[in-house]
Amino acid sequence: MHPAPTQAQTPATTAPTRIWAMRYLLFIAGMGGLLYGIDVGIIAGALPYLESTASQAWQLSAQQLSYIVAAVLLGSVLSSLFAGALADAIGRRWAMVLAGGLFTASIPVIALADGYTALLLGRLLQGISGGLIGVVVPLYLAECLHARQRGRGAALFQLLLTIGLVAAAVIGYIEAQGVEAAVDAARSLPEAARAEALFDAKDHAWRRIFWMCLAPGLVFTAGSLLLAESPRWLARRGRIEQARAALLRTRTQAEADMEMRDIGAGLAQVHADVAAPRATDPLLSRRYVLPFLLACLILACTQATGINSILAYVVNILNQAGLPGATANMADVGLKVLNAVMTVAAVALVDTRGRKFLLMLGSGGIVVALVAAGLLFRSAEGKQRDVTAQVQAAVVADSLSLRADTAALQALGAAAGNGPVQLTVAYAYGPFTNVQSLRSDDPALPALAVSRESTVQQDSVIGAFFRKLHVNPFADPAEARAAPLRIEQATVGAVPPSSHGWLVALAICLFVASFAVGPGVCVWLALSELMPTRIRSNGMSIALLINQFVSTVIAAVFLPTVGRHGYSAMFFYGAACTVVYFLAAAFLLPETKGKTLEEIEAHFSR
Repeated sequence: MHPAPTQAQTPATTAPTRIWAMRYLLFIAGMGGLLYGIDVGIIAGALPYLESTASQAWQLSAQQLSYIVAAVLLGSVLSSLFAGALADAIGRRWAMVLAGGLFTASIPVIALADGYTALLLGRLLQGISGGLIGVVVPLYLAECLHARQRGRGAALFQLLLTIGLVAAAVIGYIEAQGVEAAVDAARSLPEAARAEALFDAKDHAWRRIFWMCLAPGLVFTAGSLLLAESPRWLARRGRIEQARAALLRTRTQAEADMEMRDIGAGLAQVHADVAAPRATDPLLSRRYVLPFLLACLILACTQATGINSILAYVVNILNQAGLPGATANMADVGLKVLNAVMTVAAVALVDTRGRKFLLMLGSGGIVVALVAAGLLFRSAEGKQRDVTAQVQAAVVADSLSLRADTAALQALGAAAGNGPVQLTVAYAYGPFTNVQSLRSDDPALPALAVSRESTVQQDSVIGAFFRKLHVNPFADPAEARAAPLRIEQATVGAVPPSSHGWLVALAICLFVASFAVGPGVCVWLALSELMPTRIRSNGMSIALLINQFVSTVIAAVFLPTVGRHGYSAMFFYGAACTVVYFLAAAFLLPETKGKTLEEIEAHFSR
């Protein structure tokens, strides 16, 4: 290591300057969390209106709508593949600038979309941005903050993430109020004019929801340009004086000297491992393998709880549970506020009670919440009537058209009553499947129209390419050209009362609060703290890749799964995965509070 520069060479900053530099660093890193929260949460408020309009205008299937939700997560998977290498190549600061620029560019692509492809592309850009932020910002915080501040710094990232979720929910609620006003104003119009007015109101609503997310992207992008580079990244590049100067922006001279010695010792060990005759062995030793596998397990279990899908579909979930329109959006806002409040509590506890305690507490609460929500939905779904045979009998020339009016629903066996009734139909043309639902309280009373043209999509370039390689991951349109319309499942039943919806909302409140206290804060610490110096960047990328892959799969199958098996199946699955999470936190995870990154690495080397 190069000789440490003297204080004269690198003058220490004054205390007020250090305080403001630290506040600015935390503010911009927090804005990264805000963007990540918006990435995840903005679709919840937009999805009901997007689903209502895009399914009519662009003939989108339930699977395509799930892909639009999952595209953000898929984009995160793609960017996670290279986020660590990119952060190593260009630095943490420039990687953050790139992430902000991609998010900013995605907004007009989505808001001006005129079809499925543009919408999917914009969501992918948002996901790529989110994946970069999810790796680079926690990495930047871990490398720039003092050991005694690292827990709260990473927790602040999660706090701003939850505030991003709140902001997204508030935007969705405001637009829901506007749509409710449009519904009231259109009640006196003729049926055709009413349907057109409602379509326009919902179409403008989801587009405005995305436009409102442009400002935080611009702030994060511009603000990242003024940050100092990570001192550990600079030291690894041999830029020792710049690394010391970066430390002195937020530390006293003595603290900077001590930390530079720790950094130098860590780099010396890495260089010794690389220069050793058996240079490949250290990567397979317990000091690398155990923390890497543990971080991967923690991150996979975090997403297996279903957190991203539940937050993305929460308005739909509460609608199905019995809460109407804007009431579900209001409950969504309450959930996101609760998430932020509990994250504040976690910030206060993470450096006192420790990561292990909070993960055990949070995962235990999640199990209770998901089991309760699953049992509530099972009680309602068990009362639905199977009308598959009746709906199949209504198929004419491989097409189907049904209205959700009282006469049609009673003809299918729905009990007469004052409450709304829902009909859910899962159908297929060969390998092409879809699920549609109709509710009798929909003011537009749309028809359930099923045809081969609206269900079977044209072959894509990607699908044709894979088929030439005799690999068929996508449905083949040739197999559906002559396939008859098959009704796989059809159920009809009363929409649960609002009291049932509020019970489900309470269960989801417990889920969100437990997640915020435990995994929500601690997962970013596990990602950044457990990884040893030598593999931190690439190890974090791989771990986040697994995290986002699990999340993407759950989001992509969510709507088709609940259409066929109900919401209870998804909640019970999440509860089972969270039991594994609790056991991992209780028996495998070491406590890391108050320890430097080098001390944590030394724990695994022993």
